[in-house]
Amino acid sequence: MSVSAVFYPELRDRSVLISGGGSGIGAALVEAFARQGARVAFVDIAEAESAALIDRLAAEVPHRPLFLKADIRDIQAYREAIAAAIAAIGPVRVLVNNAARDDRHELGEITPEYWDENQAVNLRHVFFAIQAVAPAMREAGGGSIINFSSIAYMLNMGDLTAYATAKAGIIGLTKSLAGKLGPDNIRVNAILPGMVLTERQLRLWIDDAAIAAMLKEQCLKRPLTPEDIVGPCLFLASDASGAMTAQSMIIDGGVF
Repeated sequence: MSVSAVFYPELRDRSVLISGGGSGIGAALVEAFARQGARVAFVDIAEAESAALIDRLAAEVPHRPLFLKADIRDIQAYREAIAAAIAAIGPVRVLVNNAARDDRHELGEITPEYWDENQAVNLRHVFFAIQAVAPAMREAGGGSIINFSSIAYMLNMGDLTAYATAKAGIIGLTKSLAGKLGPDNIRVNAILPGMVLTERQLRLWIDDAAIAAMLKEQCLKRPLTPEDIVGPCLFLASDASGAMTAQSMIIDGGVF
């Protein structure tokens, strides 16, 4: 896996927490921050993928990444995992709220229970992770919070109603908390990926026809991979973006 060639010295030894870090974009981010020399902890429910990622990186990075198994839908369990991360790697200076699940659904099949489950996976945990890390981040002098939204909410996709609602909500959450936390030198920004070819996407949703259709819409005529999200995320975590907050970065190959 390739990662950004840009090196940010200030990220060395910096404590980074990533949700959904066991696979896909999250795994690319775990690797990228670890190769920057950061102290990385990540939360996921996928034990095998997470263990394999750590085993692959352990001998190649200054600090072995820490995997914490927790279900982000269970806020108390997630809080405990975050507390364990802080105890192990120190006050979180970079929080990456990456975990999400873009399940498709038909309008008539959505129940109140399904709706609540979808928001729990895609939106609710983002707020509570920020709430959990903010006190120690404030005491440490500030930090960077990076929330993952998606261009899906701007594409009028009829089979992603609950997911699109959550991803739109993340933009509002980002801007509100940027205002709240800015006086504490805590920056809050969002990344909106386009169609990124992760293993899960290729297994469940994306075929050659879908790729061809998206490439017609993109200015850049190549598929996006998880590594395309690495550079923007490192930039938002670094001091290079030190005056940037309440903003949304679209990384979609030029659809919007």
